[in-house]
Amino acid sequence: MLTQQNRNVLFRLGQLALLGLMAVLGLFDISAGMAGSGDVVLLQILSAMATAAVWLPRHKQGSTRLPKVAMLVAGFSLLVTFMVAISGPTQGSFGIAESLGLLGTLYVVSRRGEAQWAVAAVVVTVVAVGLLPLRGGLNAEYVIAGLMLALVSTAAIGGGVYLRTIESTRQRAMDTVRAEQRAEFARDLHDFIAHHVTGIVVQAQGARFIAEQDPQRVLLALEQIEQAGAETMASMRRMVGVLRDPNASPDAPLTPLAGVTELGPLLEQFSSSGGTLARLHVDGDITGLPVEVSTSAYRVVMEALTNIRQHARGARVADVWIRRTPEWLLVRVANDGAAPRPTMPRERPGYGLVGLTERVRAVGGRITAGPGIDGGWVVDAALPVLQEVTK
Repeated sequence: MLTQQNRNVLFRLGQLALLGLMAVLGLFDISAGMAGSGDVVLLQILSAMATAAVWLPRHKQGSTRLPKVAMLVAGFSLLVTFMVAISGPTQGSFGIAESLGLLGTLYVVSRRGEAQWAVAAVVVTVVAVGLLPLRGGLNAEYVIAGLMLALVSTAAIGGGVYLRTIESTRQRAMDTVRAEQRAEFARDLHDFIAHHVTGIVVQAQGARFIAEQDPQRVLLALEQIEQAGAETMASMRRMVGVLRDPNASPDAPLTPLAGVTELGPLLEQFSSSGGTLARLHVDGDITGLPVEVSTSAYRVVMEALTNIRQHARGARVADVWIRRTPEWLLVRVANDGAAPRPTMPRERPGYGLVGLTERVRAVGGRITAGPGIDGGWVVDAALPVLQEVTK
């Protein structure tokens, strides 16, 4: 899987390669003799350099500034073409470097530009690219070159739209996974809150009947009610912050929640399925954790083991470390298999880590995943144990 840093490196290398190619073509244009007079040739060189202002920076998806700048550059190119036609074209290079720059502009605008502005920018740029060879004259070879550039423009637009569609589909899928994960987390908290509220009601009813016979037991019941109420209020605040979908049903079934204390059976089941041995290492007391932290840690381990089963080729051992500090619950899952291969654009990517990240962040934690130093894959999560409780 390509990391963001690797993507940035590849992006910069691609930019440098394109700049180098434009420089070589620019030298060819100058040596072949550009069409037009001396002053117009300088404008042609300036127009080619101006295209870099469009495709060289890194633009955000849906940028409105990008297509506006592209229209200005394409309009300037059309103006230069018109000036060349007036001054009288000569046999020579019409500006191959500028053609390449405008094609790059088409690709970037099609992929990143805001939809409505991008359409207008693409139309203007296609016209500028198609008419650019006419700077050399109206001979048949220049007309054919214009038609060929129009066809290449279509390919550049198609490539940008294709990658834009893939990225948009992936973003929608990630948003759906995040929403589902928030709803699932809220249902877990609903179960926990319902459990504690039910216990509070039962303890209060029991305390009322034994108040006269055994006052000491009433004090114990009140302490338990106080503790359960404080935990419920803390969880309630988290549920209100996490729940985003107003259409989600509040009638979730009251089912027991799996936490870190249930990791033993989970790892035994994983090992018994064959292929990879799962080992659990616990450092510190893992009892009495907040339910959000305990269930989230369980989900981290469960998702990591699932990914090992699906993607860790040749993994023999999967180690799970659980460490509790005064402020954090630290979770690490590592295996000794081969690192996952990079996901190609056409392949359907997995979204388990996306949902897991959303869940961990919902409880104020953080999570990372990447190749291990000695190979394999490592997932690290840190979940805050201390929570502010208002009584």
